[in-house]
Amino acid sequence: MRTNDFGTAPAPTAVALRLDQLPSNQWATVLDVARPEGADDRELVLRLTEIGFVPGEAVRIVASGIPGREPLAVRLGHTTFALRRHEAALIHVTPGAANHG
Repeated sequence: MRTNDFGTAPAPTAVALRLDQLPSNQWATVLDVARPEGADDRELVLRLTEIGFVPGEAVRIVASGIPGREPLAVRLGHTTFALRRHEAALIHVTPGAANHG
């Protein structure tokens, strides 16, 4: 096992998922929102950021539609948003959230 300059093992790297891959009712922490090339998706990313999908925020999927798990009901803070899977796929998260509820 490799060690850092302090003689201890490095911290494990956080596992990143797209929000649309997160299992329902599992808390996660927003890492970032993808920076797409297309103009339409750039406006979408701006909207997602403006409504609060920013690094450090706790998020979870509270419900999903049938069939195909679309749309997703996503809890962010004290607000629930309906996101299409395409929109949720732009949001990168890591499972687990220190400050939620």
